[in-house]
Amino acid sequence: MKKLIECVPNFSEGRDLKTVNAIADSIRAVAGVKLLSVEPDKDYNRSVVTFVGEPEAVQEAAFQSMKTAAQLIDMTKHKGEHPRIGATDVVPFIPVSGATMEECVQIANAFGKRAADELHIPIYLYEEAAKIPERKNLSTIRKGEYEGLAEKLKDPAWKPDFGTATSNPQSGATVTGARFFLIAYNVNLSTNNKDYAHEIALRIRESGRSIKNTTGVSIKVPGTLQAVKAMGVLLERHDIAQVSINLTNYHITPPHVAYEEVRKEAQKLGINVTGSEVVGLIPKEAMLLVGKFYSDRTNASEDRLIEKAIEALRLSQLEPFDPKKKIIEYLI
Repeated sequence: MKKLIECVPNFSEGRDLKTVNAIADSIRAVAGVKLLSVEPDKDYNRSVVTFVGEPEAVQEAAFQSMKTAAQLIDMTKHKGEHPRIGATDVVPFIPVSGATMEECVQIANAFGKRAADELHIPIYLYEEAAKIPERKNLSTIRKGEYEGLAEKLKDPAWKPDFGTATSNPQSGATVTGARFFLIAYNVNLSTNNKDYAHEIALRIRESGRSIKNTTGVSIKVPGTLQAVKAMGVLLERHDIAQVSINLTNYHITPPHVAYEEVRKEAQKLGINVTGSEVVGLIPKEAMLLVGKFYSDRTNASEDRLIEKAIEALRLSQLEPFDPKKKIIEYLI
């Protein structure tokens, strides 16, 4: 079986399409790689790019795209809704077929070392590639974001995994690693008040929130959903608040469970859910899980289940959801 690796780098540019296209072209130029999707977002000022290929080709394409981003993106001028630490913010490698997680860890290490050596950008390893347990979680590495990076690099505890603890003002830092397939899934609310979205995110995300008990000691109260990261954002171009969710294991929490939980919490706050969206790609299995949950037919066809999933989650509210362009198996 041919080894297939997926790479989903996130770049801190979603408004200048000339830059986004240049990054995409640098990936297309690498033989043995198939570019599946390029999704810029103006509010997040961020682009999510997805490509697949054999290990060596994917590693090369990841480096070339990061090199292009380093040349064209200036983080000293970057503003956007989404947390970020660098021009090439995060570069995950995901096993698709014939490859193991350990192979993806090796690719992340080789990629990280080359990027640090040749581009002089501090590199951190996360998820399955993390060498330090505290760095397994991406949000922990991102804490303080780009604006706090120069100060963070002065702390010996935050010495990069590759490269020197030297600030690179234009490019910031980059996080790379290996992980399971992540679904970037956002739920839209009937309000433009970001505070509502943030409150719902705190209630549902696995990490929950910190509160002080009766003695004044801070304690962690977990959220209702496992394998879920979430935050509240405002989408200015649509004038709506959105619960921005990362489903880190859709076998544990599939999209429909997240959707229904957000809807339940929204109703408690006196607002409604109006729809949702998938950023990047989604596995067919996840869509079928949603379709089966909402379908009243036990013998429904695969196509019908996917139609039902799109309809039930209102995935086309903001942009049309085309299965041929959004489901990864249909693109490979």
